[in-house]
Amino acid sequence: MTWWAGLLRMHSKKTAVRYYVGIDVGSASVRAALVDGCGTVVAHAEQPIQIWEPQPDHYEQSSADIWAACCSVTKKVVCGVDAAQIRGVGFDATCSLVVLDKQFQPLAVNCEGQNHRNVIMWMDHRAVSQVELINATQHRVLNYVGGAMSVEMQPPKLLWIKENLQESWEKAGYFFDLPDFLSWKATGVTARSLCTVVCKWTYTSDKGWDDSFWKMIGLECLVKDKYEKIGNHVLSPGEAVGKGLTPEAAKDLGLPEGIAVAASLIDAHAGGLGVIGADVKGHNLPCENQPITSRVAMICGTSSCHMGVSEKPIFVPGVWGPYFSAMVPGLWLNEGGQSATGKLIDHVVRGHVAFPELQSKAAASAHSIYTYLNSHLDLIKKSLPVGFLTVDLHVWPDFHGNRSPLTDLTLKGMVVGLTLSRGLDELALIYLATIQAIALGTRHILETMQAAGHDINTLFLCGGLSKNPLFVQMHADITGKPVVLSKEVESVLF
Repeated sequence: MTWWAGLLRMHSKKTAVRYYVGIDVGSASVRAALVDGCGTVVAHAEQPIQIWEPQPDHYEQSSADIWAACCSVTKKVVCGVDAAQIRGVGFDATCSLVVLDKQFQPLAVNCEGQNHRNVIMWMDHRAVSQVELINATQHRVLNYVGGAMSVEMQPPKLLWIKENLQESWEKAGYFFDLPDFLSWKATGVTARSLCTVVCKWTYTSDKGWDDSFWKMIGLECLVKDKYEKIGNHVLSPGEAVGKGLTPEAAKDLGLPEGIAVAASLIDAHAGGLGVIGADVKGHNLPCENQPITSRVAMICGTSSCHMGVSEKPIFVPGVWGPYFSAMVPGLWLNEGGQSATGKLIDHVVRGHVAFPELQSKAAASAHSIYTYLNSHLDLIKKSLPVGFLTVDLHVWPDFHGNRSPLTDLTLKGMVVGLTLSRGLDELALIYLATIQAIALGTRHILETMQAAGHDINTLFLCGGLSKNPLFVQMHADITGKPVVLSKEVESVLF
């Protein structure tokens, strides 16, 4: 539990029970939680959202579909609670790009002209030539993204739309990061969060937008309209947005009109904020009497993000940042990452010829496929530690390019040490080798951060993969650092 939850607990003894709603938009689903004043998740709901993949490396979603899912799960978690006890709502989401016209209607981000598909997902890699052009400028703002911009950030996606979808570009009225779209949808206020614009758009906390950057990459039109399309009103994460929920949004969400809406967070940053300040006294951890700058929060789901904070800016080659006050107020953030982790594990496991056998046996044992695989590895390890089972099998995990610290989106994945075996044993070993490869990638990121000046002694994990004990243990073994898990497993929602 984070430090501020303890303060809320003391306060709640003197007041009536208060509730808060957290809404988290991940890559494949939307989740909502009802959290009480003590920081306890008392209700939880989840709903899938649609992803379109019209061609390789193009991933699209619908903002209408996402908002409908937000409304559905929120209504479920607040059902039966006195509306007067709900004090506020906060959103987090993936850093995907939402495109709306001047009347706030969805605009196509695809060549088919399908306006409902108006979101370019964070993991979309269509803007390869555009990001190469941007990085060739060597503009000073690139110093704050590890020296090279990622294709997953928003400027190359904007440039791609301008160069490939002229009609959508001319009609566009607003470009939102998905978390900011949600706070606008809830309040009618187009303010952006410092978290999103600093981390994904090149805004800096001290100087704001840099006109010369946008002019240099051919998007001077954004400067001419005084950044109205991408945000000329920026709020700190958690700051109240406008006058709270509009009547329309309140009806959609099943919440009281006018309750407070917080300036949003990117989903990984919500997870980082949820765990990095955890109280670990009495657990004999190296970070117990150290500042939170000795910790890295790892948010591991479809992709993984590695969040480390510092009192002074630290420039780490190949690691995003330093970003000031983007996650923890008053501290600088460096953000390492792996573009495919949960998605990679799913890809490797589900693509194996023995997957139908795994599905059948897992169903028969009433376990998830990953719980079953973990148990199967225990059966075949004999006297060896499980990590040694893959001594002759190795995976290079950059199937979707390398985000950190190599910053090379052209890298591909590789498996070395395959045999003619087609059975469940072989599938379990490739699954293990993939997890080990991801953990080795984490170690590479941590070592790069430490070489640049970070002093890291403890890992704090959250997200879906942190529920997999094999994934957690391999990270502890391979990084050589203790791993801390929160008692509240839904740390992002919390």
